[in-house]
Amino acid sequence: MTVLAYARRQGRESVAWYGGLGLLTLRVARNLRLPPSYLVIVAREIDIIGVRSLVVALTASLFTGMVLALQSAVNMARFGAENYVGPVVALSILRELGPVLTAILVGGKVASGITAELGSMKVTEQIDALRAIGVNYVKKLIVPRILAALIVFPLVTIMADAIGLLGGMLIAVFDRDVDPYLYWNTISYWVVMKDFLTGLGKSVVFGGLVTLIGCYNGLETTGGTEGLGRSTTDTVVQVAMAVIVSDFFLTKLFLLLFW
Repeated sequence: MTVLAYARRQGRESVAWYGGLGLLTLRVARNLRLPPSYLVIVAREIDIIGVRSLVVALTASLFTGMVLALQSAVNMARFGAENYVGPVVALSILRELGPVLTAILVGGKVASGITAELGSMKVTEQIDALRAIGVNYVKKLIVPRILAALIVFPLVTIMADAIGLLGGMLIAVFDRDVDPYLYWNTISYWVVMKDFLTGLGKSVVFGGLVTLIGCYNGLETTGGTEGLGRSTTDTVVQVAMAVIVSDFFLTKLFLLLFW
């Protein structure tokens, strides 16, 4: 296969994937208001997506805050600005690292699980069976997961932000001898509400995006167990790339809106 033929095939596959993801997004939006509400399924998905992912998200956030404070303090000490470690850690975590790391870690875990679950239903023809008996599979299988992600991701991000700031404080106080009152006081002075809301808005978008990717790849799984493994692997990569790329455009958007 020539390079040109390979590029054409990849281009067609990319266009088909983005088009299919867009169509699924429209179908989800159209089914949001339709009955039934499946609140029990939404509650179950909140437990699966949020509660069972807390350890991963909070552990990563704790050590991210600690590393960020350590690196910032060492370099800022050269300029006698070690007392301003708090705002550097807070702004970095609230605007970027909190929502992005949470989306990549929790999103990769959640989306790959959704792909595996829906993909196994697809290859065993359970989704076709739901269609045959007249069940709206998008409303029952996709919408509850989207709603749960839109609720869970901001909440997990808020907790990750708090733990990250706490980790930064531990390093600033016990390793760099910064007064804890000064640490929190400088944060409250330099960090404003829009810094927090920017990260929170990103987490909402990330939650919906990574869940849609997991659902779409699961529904498009073909080729039996081998295809299921391939779809799950693709989901992890696509989620990470989607979060990183969309983070840039969301950052530009929020800068235009709020600054």
